[in-house]
Amino acid sequence: MRRVLALIPLLGTITVAAACTSTEDKPGSTPSTAAPTSASAAVDPTGQPSPSASGPTTIPTSAFFELPAELRKSPRRTLSVEDALPKLCANEFGTGGRQVTASAAMTVMYQSAGATAADVAQGTIHQTIFTFEGDGATAYMTRLRTALDACPTYQQFGNRATVKSKAVPGVGDEALLLTRTWPETSLNGEHTGREATSQIAVARVDTVVTVFDDQGWEGTSGNPAVVDRALREGVRTIDAWQG
Repeated sequence: MRRVLALIPLLGTITVAAACTSTEDKPGSTPSTAAPTSASAAVDPTGQPSPSASGPTTIPTSAFFELPAELRKSPRRTLSVEDALPKLCANEFGTGGRQVTASAAMTVMYQSAGATAADVAQGTIHQTIFTFEGDGATAYMTRLRTALDACPTYQQFGNRATVKSKAVPGVGDEALLLTRTWPETSLNGEHTGREATSQIAVARVDTVVTVFDDQGWEGTSGNPAVVDRALREGVRTIDAWQG
């Protein structure tokens, strides 16, 4: 996979800016329906980009995956990187450091195939893209694996959630799939006696890392098939962007 160092002069590109400071979206929160023309970039919250960055410093909207129309509940929109990244025991996914040259995020609300306009969404997927210089992308994946090994369980909305991760062969240069499991609760907070699950997928494509965070609607389970589709199409989209 070839690495692109030149800036891409098209409408969907964005430049690096400071990260916003806010908490992660609660599953089921309703995003704006305005369709963006570009994604907003944000510096990784744990470090500043190198002043002599040699990696791409812009990320075009076209680098992000797009769900087919029948699965989109609303158009994708931009999101701050800090809001888009999942948080488990700590800030496991925000460890890009000084080798990050650009970062940006988008979110999309998805629905079941065949759903009508009156049906509620099935969930949301936040996608974050980091570009790195040098061996920064490989180092990010190594640090992430170490952090996840130290976080088999964590607290999510007052419930104990478990985390299991596995490699996804044949996707990008390396990829991970995390499954979060917790006791399902109803809208009024009562336990249903069932388990809910959602997934996080992470892939490296040369010097780029992308993170997908699936959040089921109102704390319910996400859709593993949609996550798998997002991961594979997201990797192909990034590979095409890199040329």
